Amino acid sequence: MTALPDPVWPVLVLAAIQLVDAVLCLRPVRFVAECYEGVGWPRRLWWLMPPVKFAAAAGLLAGIVVPWLGALTCAALVAYFLVAIAAHVRARDLGRNLFVNALGMLVLCVATGVYSFLA
Repeated sequence: MTALPDPVWPVLVLAAIQLVDAVLCLRPVRFVAECYEGVGWPRRLWWLMPPVKFAAAAGLLAGIVVPWLGALTCAALVAYFLVAIAAHVRARDLGRNLFVNALGMLVLCVATGVYSFLA
């Protein structure tokens, strides 16, 4: 692992995506609510998602200065999206929510981790 993530821009892009996602989850917009409902995520737990996503954005941004934290945050996001994919498959929610949201984000997180922290 290098002293700093190189290049930094994928980390910034992923952090921005996480930040926007967190804001969209504060009062879940329709497609976010449909995603939660599609996998059977209990409504009483929806409040947990914005803090998790804000923490991910913060961890990625801090990872620009403290690379091990950024790498750890990328790894945690990979685990998060693997669980999300499993939830979609288990619930047979095999449409856009699975392929665009969960699988697309998994690819972005893996690519960022490899490209910025391992390469």
